[in-house]
Amino acid sequence: MKLNLSNPTTGMQKIVEIDDDKKLLPFFDKRMATEVAGDSLGEEFKGYVFKIGGGNDKQGFPMKQGILCNHRVKLLFKKGMSCFRERRKGCRKRKSVRGCVVGPDLAVMHLVVAKKGEQEIPGLTDDQRARRLGPKRASHIRKLFGLEKQDDVRKFVVRRETAKKKKAPKIQRLVTPAMLQRKRYYKSIVRKRMVLGKKLKEDYQKRLAEFHHEQKAARAAEVAKKKGDKSK
Repeated sequence: MKLNLSNPTTGMQKIVEIDDDKKLLPFFDKRMATEVAGDSLGEEFKGYVFKIGGGNDKQGFPMKQGILCNHRVKLLFKKGMSCFRERRKGCRKRKSVRGCVVGPDLAVMHLVVAKKGEQEIPGLTDDQRARRLGPKRASHIRKLFGLEKQDDVRKFVVRRETAKKKKAPKIQRLVTPAMLQRKRYYKSIVRKRMVLGKKLKEDYQKRLAEFHHEQKAARAAEVAKKKGDKSK
């Protein structure tokens, strides 16, 4: 079985092939997102803890979280579900996926380093790979650079160099004076609508009361007229 090891802190990836199934026994019958000690894989992995990220079986079918079995099943997929990409709007598709329980039928298993061990693993923990793209959301940029709320996030955007110029992403969820003004404007529109609706309702109730009063007076007049005709 091949193990696809990834280290989020360094951004490095490494593929290791394990031929002895006895070394993989601690991983069998474990579900995706479970943390497992990597001591059984060899001396270089002593002290490491790996999180099971997924995998593919020998026919290439991916593991899907939430399917509690170690074999393939056929499910009806729709937009928003993992292991499926919508080709046409609104279409659904029945396709095969493998359960989230690890077994010996896997060809590749994805492991994420959750805790670093004693030794460095060459190609995984001994080097640092620079991130090509920085964060895009305003709160994530603040978190990365340790900024305060009043600091200008636009000055800290990670720019990348292209052939002609530097490119920067459009910052998402950025609170600007123009956005706050727009929010106030929309709120004022809603408030005006509410006031107008309230006034129209009051006018309607007033006119309705007048109409009922007129109807009552007309009915009373009609009854009085009939009584006068009978008395004659």
